[in-house]
Amino acid sequence: MDLAALTGCLSSSACLVTQTTSGLIIGMLLFLVAVGLTLIFGVLKIVNFSHGAFYMFGAYFAMTAYQLTESFALAMLAGAAGTAILGLVFERVFMSRVYGADVLMQLLVCYAFVLIFDDVVRIIWGPEFRSMGMPAAFQVAPLFIAGGVVPPYYLLLIGVALLAAIVLGIGLARTRIGKVVRAAALNPGMVSALGINTGLIYGGVFALGGMLAGLAGALAAPVRSLTPGMGFSVLIESFIVTVIGGMGSILGALIGALLLGLIRSFGSLGFPLFTEGLMYLFMVIVLVSKPTGLFGKEAA
Repeated sequence: MDLAALTGCLSSSACLVTQTTSGLIIGMLLFLVAVGLTLIFGVLKIVNFSHGAFYMFGAYFAMTAYQLTESFALAMLAGAAGTAILGLVFERVFMSRVYGADVLMQLLVCYAFVLIFDDVVRIIWGPEFRSMGMPAAFQVAPLFIAGGVVPPYYLLLIGVALLAAIVLGIGLARTRIGKVVRAAALNPGMVSALGINTGLIYGGVFALGGMLAGLAGALAAPVRSLTPGMGFSVLIESFIVTVIGGMGSILGALIGALLLGLIRSFGSLGFPLFTEGLMYLFMVIVLVSKPTGLFGKEAA
């Protein structure tokens, strides 16, 4: 415990800006993964334990595309589009066969593919740590805000994640497709009776969830080391986010991710040996006070 370091940071504008920015990028990456997880659960009622693998594939797809094209825009597109296609194939070929099955069966299928996907990455890209490196366009001097150091790439990462949150929120709330998706989440039988292909909806939602996780992986690739199994730790933290925010709530995923990011960032100063524990402690406090999460709804 180092409360003096935490107090000193809170009283310093430079440290406050730096740590807050660090917390925001952690939170935004977690949001992109967690919102896909909570979207899949909200519509398909499946806890996708293999979701972290899409984050991992997004990072590797982006790295490969960047090495081939030297375009980070194409790298982000490759990470998002590649995992969307992978998610659609995975849902149609495998997950669609366990809808309505026992939860344990669904978890076993997902966990099996966690191991399979990790081995696929080892076969294609090798078992060693890989690094994409910072794109040339962002190898520039950092910005200084109130004395704090803010790399320009961090602003791009935060901006892309916020844009994704806005587009997703408006799309689900205002568009016809979004209304159909919300209807399918509440009463899939009625939606099917109206002549709407629920299988197509389920596949599309799973692909969207995979795309968001892949986008997070692509955005993380320049600032994180790439290694097989890298999706597991982000998966656990994403589950914490969805539990804190409320399963099925997109706003909850955003708020939960930002809170968790800030807890990790500032907790590493004041409680360097208990940072992970702080996240779980916060989750316990939320669940004790509100078992459905901050924005979760009581089951009817």
